[in-house]
Amino acid sequence: MSKYTHIQQAAYEANMQLPKLNLVIFTFGNVSAADRDLGVFAIKPSGVPYEDLTPAKMVIVDFEGKIVDGNLRPSSDTLTHAVLYKHWDKINGIVHTHSTYATAWAQAQRDIPIFGTTHADYTTNDIPCAPPMDDEMIKGDYEYQTGFQIMNCFKDKGLSYEETEMVLVGNHAPFSWGKTAAKAVYNSAVCEAVAKMAFLTEQIRHDSPRLKDSLIQKHFERKHGPNSYYGQ
Repeated sequence: MSKYTHIQQAAYEANMQLPKLNLVIFTFGNVSAADRDLGVFAIKPSGVPYEDLTPAKMVIVDFEGKIVDGNLRPSSDTLTHAVLYKHWDKINGIVHTHSTYATAWAQAQRDIPIFGTTHADYTTNDIPCAPPMDDEMIKGDYEYQTGFQIMNCFKDKGLSYEETEMVLVGNHAPFSWGKTAAKAVYNSAVCEAVAKMAFLTEQIRHDSPRLKDSLIQKHFERKHGPNSYYGQ
């Protein structure tokens, strides 16, 4: 058994959740799972249909984006994953999809407003949309720069990646992350659900008010605060 089997299995299982949750069609997405002690992550191979995946096909890459083990080419988004793992050391799973509603907000270059308590159960902020990359960054190492585009967005908006575990990249699509690959997939599904709710909210009432601060704090704290009481 390879020393990478556990993260290959985690990455495989997480990737297989994407089509089941209607977060991808064809090969429009990828999940990675990291092992901090080994300094590597397992990621979906580029362009391989989900039905053809196996744990052994997950490619092992280090945090510089270099292939460590595997016979297939890793996802085209590998360098974005690598940058985030290298600089955000509390995450062990990353997801990228082109899910319909979250991608629509990204294409509109808009943060997803915090309209309701469903949103506040997961973050106290709007889901941020990083601005489209400038031309010089696009001409450079595009996927590598995408990682910095995400991090710069969080820095500019004063957000914590540990509290807000999802982002939109302007004119592109969403990324999410978590302490495990499974949690990153969970956050990706939450992002899509909240994006859909926000879209519908604006259709019903174009000037819908943001959720008031007291409800934001109540719903977030009851799930994540020091005295949380949600769940068993």
